[in-house]
Amino acid sequence: MLVKNTQRKKALFLLIHVWLLSWYVPVIAQPTEKYINIRVTPEHTNWTYKPGEKARFIVSVTQSGLPVQGAKVRYAVMPEKMAAVSTGPLTLKEGKTMIDGGTMKSAGFLRCEVYAELDGKEYKGIGTAAFDPGAIKPTVENPADFTAFWNNAKADLAKVPLDARMTLLPERCTESVNVYHVNIQNFKNSRLYGILCVPKKEGKYPAILQVPGAGIRPYSGDIAKAEKGVITLQIGIHGIPVTMEKEVYDNLSAGSLAGYPTFNLDNRELYYYKRVYLGCVRAVDFLQSLPQYDGSNMGVMGGSQGGALSIVTAALDNRIKYLVSYYPALSDMTGYLHGRAGGWPHMFAGPNAALHNKKDKIETIGYYDVVNFARQVKVPGYYSWGFNDETCPPTSLYAVYNVITAPKELFVVPETGHWTFPEQHEKTDTWLISQLKGENGKQ
Repeated sequence: MLVKNTQRKKALFLLIHVWLLSWYVPVIAQPTEKYINIRVTPEHTNWTYKPGEKARFIVSVTQSGLPVQGAKVRYAVMPEKMAAVSTGPLTLKEGKTMIDGGTMKSAGFLRCEVYAELDGKEYKGIGTAAFDPGAIKPTVENPADFTAFWNNAKADLAKVPLDARMTLLPERCTESVNVYHVNIQNFKNSRLYGILCVPKKEGKYPAILQVPGAGIRPYSGDIAKAEKGVITLQIGIHGIPVTMEKEVYDNLSAGSLAGYPTFNLDNRELYYYKRVYLGCVRAVDFLQSLPQYDGSNMGVMGGSQGGALSIVTAALDNRIKYLVSYYPALSDMTGYLHGRAGGWPHMFAGPNAALHNKKDKIETIGYYDVVNFARQVKVPGYYSWGFNDETCPPTSLYAVYNVITAPKELFVVPETGHWTFPEQHEKTDTWLISQLKGENGKQ
């Protein structure tokens, strides 16, 4: 009877684990296939142009993979996230047409949005042409005391006892991996929670810190990587346990934690992300303390907000040896104040600007913008994103990437937005694990 109950519990956990993965959008989401599909593709194979060169966009509308004859569409062309510079209606006689998008005189991204209404429902497609993205420069100010500010913050954190508490989650463990809910003392009497996965086989292992995308949610841990001989720690950032019912997180998202990226933005000492960034350092402290850790090989990875936290953690903590970052948020956020797209959470865009375009808030941003951490990254990194990202605009992503002087690789998949193909994860996972284990794949 005990064996059967255990098997049932493990089966239930696997179902929950699959559900959580399907719900966790920021890093692993993929677009679903649609009955009606609008494709907008720059004419150049690599979607990249020289400033002054004209960009044309190939547009097609298909239904069940076949061209929609006589489809009526409307289009708008603009620098990404900015006002349209050209618009118009079009009729696609053969389900396909070409739109002249014009050009850009300097480095940036030109986007074409196409809308079609069929059977009472509106569909959208976008394509984005890059103009010399390697020449994009950041707009955010780099405070003179940036390094001193964060060194002082880390010194304050170092005075706080780790006080780590680990609770084994038997229903989540596998034959080769132990899974724990972790509870660690963080900055200013807050706690840091996460899911730790440790190989059961006796030995020393490299470690990966997995930092989260935006939002409030439960976590299930990364058992798959742990089964490959790597310790994994998947953390939350909000100081709450990560094993509660989803309803709890939904209520927090709609209530007390709604809009958290701008909490205390007018004060660099109290801004919400100070505890978050230091929490990532505290997570490294915890991994470093584990007897199963090999003591020298640690990486960090994440997407969106997690992509930002990956870069931040690598810059703040030299115990991180490698990083993986997908479309990092919180990047060159002041872009909107200079007439171009800025990074998520777009606090200086549209009506948000009236609330946040103030001297004290702009000064605070300088201490937290990912650009200024990227300047200090000294370890190899693997980065990946696409040109069609409407959440983390590629202008902001290149503003970060272009200031990194450490060894770096960039895997661009132009057609992707704020999502990834499985191949992107296969490449980054393979790269990171091989780096952590050495070129021969051994510890």
